[in-house]
Amino acid sequence: MSAWEPVIGLEIHAQLKTRTKMFCRCPVGYGAGENTQTCPVCLGFPGALPVMNRRAIEWTIKLGLALECQIAGQAVFARKNYFYPDLPKGYQISQYDLPSCINGKMLLPSAEGDHMIGIVRAHLEEDAAKTVHVGGRTGRIGGAESSLVDYNRGGTPLVEIVTAPDLRSADEAKRFLQLLRQTIVELGISDAEMEKGTLRVDANVSVRPVGSDELRTRTEIKNMNSFNFIARGIDAEVERQIGVWESGGEVEQQTYDFDAATGALTARRSKEEADDYRYFPEPDLVPVEPPAELVDALRAALPESPAARIRRIEPALDLERATVLVTGGLDKLWDDSVAAGAGEVAAANVIANALVGAGVDPAAVSPRELARLVEARERIPRTAFDEAVAELGDPAFSADPYLAQEAVSDTSELEPLIQRILDENPGQVAAYRGGKEGLLGFFVGQVMKETQGKANPRVVSDLVRGKLNV
Repeated sequence: MSAWEPVIGLEIHAQLKTRTKMFCRCPVGYGAGENTQTCPVCLGFPGALPVMNRRAIEWTIKLGLALECQIAGQAVFARKNYFYPDLPKGYQISQYDLPSCINGKMLLPSAEGDHMIGIVRAHLEEDAAKTVHVGGRTGRIGGAESSLVDYNRGGTPLVEIVTAPDLRSADEAKRFLQLLRQTIVELGISDAEMEKGTLRVDANVSVRPVGSDELRTRTEIKNMNSFNFIARGIDAEVERQIGVWESGGEVEQQTYDFDAATGALTARRSKEEADDYRYFPEPDLVPVEPPAELVDALRAALPESPAARIRRIEPALDLERATVLVTGGLDKLWDDSVAAGAGEVAAANVIANALVGAGVDPAAVSPRELARLVEARERIPRTAFDEAVAELGDPAFSADPYLAQEAVSDTSELEPLIQRILDENPGQVAAYRGGKEGLLGFFVGQVMKETQGKANPRVVSDLVRGKLNV
């Protein structure tokens, strides 16, 4: 049996959060009443003419620079012709053979070293309207009883980022998307929220024998709304294609939906090629020719990239912790709390676990008060620590009342209590000594219950272990 290698490329669509749409002055917004943000231009009425949104063009260039793309001296919009209910004009205005941004790359840090992912292009277009499928189990067209169209989204500025087929696993694709999303968010050009549809991803997947450089027939997986589902969908399609090739079949170029609830892949249609869309230049728009001084100003204003920050803070932590902090937008608070005196690893663990778990906005937290809390976390009761973390977002928060609740660490006070609990549970003691070391947590829990959470759990754990191992 041959060993197979996945070959994965991604098409990422990010809605820009401009105030108005791409070619008209209708407002851009999420959650408005259906078909309330429309006009003759975005509804495709005869005689309505498009006018370009300058801010959308600038933000596309800004993203292209962050992805180390070449910025075209001249970009041209084209008409992409196809017929679908969510496209009232019968065509979509999109950059085609002359896009704004080409030949870029993005660094993806990994345990095996840095992996450079090629960016073929980042181009600007208008979004289609939103089709809502009614009835059926999945909310998709398959099995739906009817479909409704909300044209509010139609005409929203949309940047499509197309990667080279440089990704080699579902996990790598997931990590790349998390890093790209953070890049987009930090540039301030999009909320990039998958659950709201402001970030959407299609995956192009093929497989080939390990060691080969051929590009076999690819399929496209669409309609995935979380990074985890994207990874699962890719894994499922890789497994399916390997099965097809090993059984002597041929993979057909098709578009698939992935049902996360069942893990099923459903073929929807043959995948289109560029010729199917009959592209031609949009006659009602002039070419985009950004001034060199604008491009230079946008380049000078770029922040440090998320990938660079991962590599910068990795030596103090490890790759996994650094990645979690950066892709979660948590590393600035970590930087500031460490500068205020918090331990590097301890601060990372508290921020990524306790703080996120409590739903606290990192931007609202005082690094100094967080550092004080992190430093004292082993000396105060767990309940007090958890209460303090939950209140960290309060502008008036002070760690003082929580630090005053020093946990009970006096061994002379704890030892009699521990001995009594061991005496009352001889069966568990025997089981622990027989090899069930997981029972240590049971004894520690009993002590914490008796002390109403005021004992120092680390001291308790050491004392219990010492007595059990006698």
